[in-house]
Amino acid sequence: MAIREGNLAAPTRHPLDWRNPAFYDEDALLKEMARVFEICHGCRRCVSLCQAFPTLFDLVDASPTLELDGVAKSDYWKVVEHCYLCDLCFMTKCPYVPPHEWNLDFPHLMLRAKAVHYRLHGAKLRDKLLTSTDLVGSFCGIPIVAQAVNAANRTQPLRALLQQIAGIHRDAWLPEFSSRSLRARLPRLRYDTPGEPAGKTRGKVALFATCYMNRNEPGPGEDLVKVFTHNGIAVTRVPSERCCGMPKLELGDLEAVRAAKEHNIPVLARLVDAGWDLTALIPSCVLMFKQELPLMFPDDRDVQKVKDAFFDPFEYLALRHKEGKLRTDFARPLGKVAYHAACHQRVQNIGPKTKELLQLAGAEVETIERCSGHDGTYAVKSEYHAVAMKLGKAPADRVEKYAPAHFCSDCAMAGHHIAHVRGDAKRFAHPISLLRLAYGI
Repeated sequence: MAIREGNLAAPTRHPLDWRNPAFYDEDALLKEMARVFEICHGCRRCVSLCQAFPTLFDLVDASPTLELDGVAKSDYWKVVEHCYLCDLCFMTKCPYVPPHEWNLDFPHLMLRAKAVHYRLHGAKLRDKLLTSTDLVGSFCGIPIVAQAVNAANRTQPLRALLQQIAGIHRDAWLPEFSSRSLRARLPRLRYDTPGEPAGKTRGKVALFATCYMNRNEPGPGEDLVKVFTHNGIAVTRVPSERCCGMPKLELGDLEAVRAAKEHNIPVLARLVDAGWDLTALIPSCVLMFKQELPLMFPDDRDVQKVKDAFFDPFEYLALRHKEGKLRTDFARPLGKVAYHAACHQRVQNIGPKTKELLQLAGAEVETIERCSGHDGTYAVKSEYHAVAMKLGKAPADRVEKYAPAHFCSDCAMAGHHIAHVRGDAKRFAHPISLLRLAYGI
């Protein structure tokens, strides 16, 4: 069989035509889902990635014809609900992505399906609340409320009641809330702050705190400030921020994504104009600004400007190291480190920068490239928790087998979920915290 020219070309992403009324045509959507599902059924390379593909293939294999034409179109939505837009099928497995003539973009097809479903049917109150991270964080970050919520999350009878009322699984790992936010701990903005440029970097960084690091786990944010300033990189906080929009994107609420963008992008663009680079400690948030928003708003110059200035924190440090601007005075050996490579970092096409920096610090790194199954909200929902635990078992077993001194992941929620699957929820550290430990600062 002749090899098509597109097969060997790098994957390319088409802009998301979400403002076109035809985007929400359910009949056209189902027709496109049938076309793509037929291709996936004939290939099946992605069966090990997540639950979406086994769900599709099980539907086909259980159908009267043993082909896609035997699957009811109403069952297509069972595939959609298990896709959490990790992007790994597009970036690491599928041979039919653009520029191949079959033009297969499974994650963005699932995103379109979620958007159509949200417009037609809305979402459960639970799902709307779980994805309203600014609202939940602001309320649960009130000192007396944070203490009460954290205590309730550790009380089994209350967790059982929460499962019954809200559908949040009683055994799922839930993050604690901090009454003192990361934003309150970060240095305030000074526009006259100097920076030392090196290569693509300008030597001063504005940290987008993210909902999770701001209200749930501020420690790694403080560690980033220590590591960056130790390397002569000025750090400040973004003056004002809202959720990046990724939770609402995964819900299919694209108008809520637009609203978050309308707040965040002007603030971030002004920082870029003032000479600041941008970073965040949650890979999903970085991906939102580097990929999803540019694809949703391809003609917005400020969105593209922010995209070009946004870096993964370890990507940033690696770029500085390439220019001879990274200190290597590591004072404490890390030993064996099991490193879970987060999906939304892997698909940024930056290479294994976290692994490289940990190795530079003297660590023996075992990389684990399997999905944790957490996905921010997927693992806590009663109907998906068992699947999330099953998906998390493979990386958890790899950690156990390696017997490391430290276990880390760029995605804190994924790391905590894997640690939860292991039954040792406290044995997790963010890699930026390990780098600070290695520096002894």
